[in-house]
Parts: sequence; structure tokens; C-alpha cells
Amino acid sequence: MNNYSGKNHIRFAVVDLDRSKEYPVNFVCILPKQIKENSGKHTQFERKFGDDSLDLAEKLLNHSLKAENDWEVKEEIRQRLEVLKQKPQKNTRKKRSYFRSF
Repeated sequence: MNNYSGKNHIRFAVVDLDRSKEYPVNFVCILPKQIKENSGKHTQFERKFGDDSLDLAEKLLNHSLKAENDWEVKEEIRQRLEVLKQKPQKNTRKKRSYFRSF
């Protein structure tokens, strides 16, 4: 069993109220912490919303920031907005060379 005492783990779900007013019927996906540009692995959120992912994530978080009352959740929203304001991360993994010089 995991011990999560000491720090809260906050996840944001994207829901579509036009689908239903009840969760989980209106569940779309989890909002990722980061949106990576040109990465081979895309989150479900990025696959669903494509090129609009970054703008939509900012819009959803800004709306939530105005509506939220819990200070811990508001702080997490602010942190995520800061990450999104930075230039989207590119996949910078370098290929390793397996050839040796003799």
C-alpha cells in the first residue's frame, strides 16, 4: 500500500457537461501536467484535442482558478499555469552512439 501522507496528489479531470451532468458519464480524460511538443508519446488529452491542447489547457485552468475555493488546489492550478506558459518542451532525448573508436 502506498503511503501518500505528507503531500496531496492532485489530478484534474476534464469533463464534458454536455454529455451528462453526472460523473463518470461525462469524463473525458485527465489533464496532463505538461504538454510536450513533437513527442512520440502523446497523452490522451493531446490525442483528443490535438493542436488546440495547450490553449484549451490554459483556458480550463484559468476558468478553474476563478471558480475554486480550496487554496491547495488553487496553488496547484497556478503551478500548472506557470509550466504551460513556458515554451512547450521538445523531446530532447539524445541518441546514444554504440560505436567505439580504436
